[in-house]
Amino acid sequence: MNRNRFANTGMLSRFILRLNRIRIPLWIIGLVLFTLMIPPALESLYGTQQDRDVLTETMANPAMTAMLGTGNLDNYTIGAMTAHQMILMTAVIIGLMAILLVTRHTRADEEEGRIEIIRSLPAGRLSYLNATIIVISSTFIVLALITALGLYALNIESMDLEGSFLYGAALGGTGLFFTGVTAIFAQLSESSRGTIGWSIAILIISYLFRAITDISNDTLTWLSPLGWVTKAEVYSSNNWEPVILMLVISIVLFIIANYLNSIRDLAQGFIPAKPGRRFASRFLRSPIGLAFRLQRIGFISWAIGLYVLGASYGSIFGDLESFFEGNDMYQQMLQQAAGASIVEQFIPTLMIVLSLIATIPPVMAMNKLRAEEKKGRLEHLLVRAVSREQLIGSYLVLAVVNGFVMLSLSAIGLWSAATAVMKEGLEFGMIYSAALVYFPAMLVMIGIVAFLNGAAPRFTNWIWAYFLYSFFVLYLGNLFQFPDWVGKLSPFGHVPQVPIEDATFMPLFVLSIIAVGLMSVSFGGFRKRDVQS
Repeated sequence: MNRNRFANTGMLSRFILRLNRIRIPLWIIGLVLFTLMIPPALESLYGTQQDRDVLTETMANPAMTAMLGTGNLDNYTIGAMTAHQMILMTAVIIGLMAILLVTRHTRADEEEGRIEIIRSLPAGRLSYLNATIIVISSTFIVLALITALGLYALNIESMDLEGSFLYGAALGGTGLFFTGVTAIFAQLSESSRGTIGWSIAILIISYLFRAITDISNDTLTWLSPLGWVTKAEVYSSNNWEPVILMLVISIVLFIIANYLNSIRDLAQGFIPAKPGRRFASRFLRSPIGLAFRLQRIGFISWAIGLYVLGASYGSIFGDLESFFEGNDMYQQMLQQAAGASIVEQFIPTLMIVLSLIATIPPVMAMNKLRAEEKKGRLEHLLVRAVSREQLIGSYLVLAVVNGFVMLSLSAIGLWSAATAVMKEGLEFGMIYSAALVYFPAMLVMIGIVAFLNGAAPRFTNWIWAYFLYSFFVLYLGNLFQFPDWVGKLSPFGHVPQVPIEDATFMPLFVLSIIAVGLMSVSFGGFRKRDVQS
């Protein structure tokens, strides 16, 4: 391959690094702090082996295995506990980080015409792609080293130097793998939206496949990239083979991405977009029709993903019953649950996770308005017979419908799979009501992002910080024994845990009123402010 194809790769790497001089450090600081705060917290909560052994009784059930992966429950030290409960979820976040960063500097820059400008300068055909790979890969190497040294510096007995470096290497290897995956889809897809969609689909499939095989056939877990993270058995047997596998496959993916980039034309992809109709349909001639048209692929993808996610959780309900039948420890816990069955006690825990994940697509649907504004496309609509109220209202209606559909499909998926594997089946009304009680909280999140779009558009992405806070305090709240007020700062913290609790009217009514108030204010803000690209 001609060396000129890589001309000035180093200069472009420094250029990309400068563009991300704030974004990348924020990612690293956030992930490292998130990782380093967990072991001391676990040590303070579960200081004795007896405390940790009690916890293993809960962690050994199939539902927790599906969510967190496998772990060394026979020797549940603080190190093994940290790896079991945190490394997989952190790896998912790192995979998402890689997808967003790589897409930003590959297909998104190509869409905006920046790569065309760069190629008009003395830069090689493959220089920008490789500069992106170098910068993002270096980011994950730095992240791995800081994480490893930070974990070892905590000076916890069961967290030795080798295990700490393996912990960091497993996370860094995950980042490298999804850097390669995204670099390939940036060549295959014709848009940044498609690149993100295909890459996230691989991430979700990897997680779901690992969840199913961890319960049904542990050997098949080796086929999932996220399964390699748990196969490393950090702070237990310290297996480096999965990390080596990640590195080798990442290099192969980088080579494939380079080859695909070298044989395709600029602004083209190997997965061609379907040609549109000569004349737009009547539905497409309205603001809401256009908004749906722009988001329909994401809508359908998320709908399928939420149904499959619900079904994957539902598929473990049969094993759940058989496990608890012989578990004396949990039988005692069951008696303390005021007559609720084992399944009923687990439904609220699963519904918190499903409702939070189901909140992502409607928030993205609402934020699409800001994305269109930044690209200067709203001006073309507003100069026609389209009012600002119609425009923001269209995106708001789509987001609300989107949220309702996602929540419903996750509940239907959970119910259909659970009914299929359970002897006595599962009542649909119970599952569906347990899901729908989270709809008002979801509306509050949609209302917040609508308010930001209307009144403070520069801060629309801050909704993700609030979302991560909600996920963290509600998902890990019981584990870390947070005070009640910490969870109450999230709208999801006010939702009754049906079916264990009654679906009381007042908290759901108050959440609905707050959501309506935020949405109403968003109309006024969007009408008065300037539209900026």
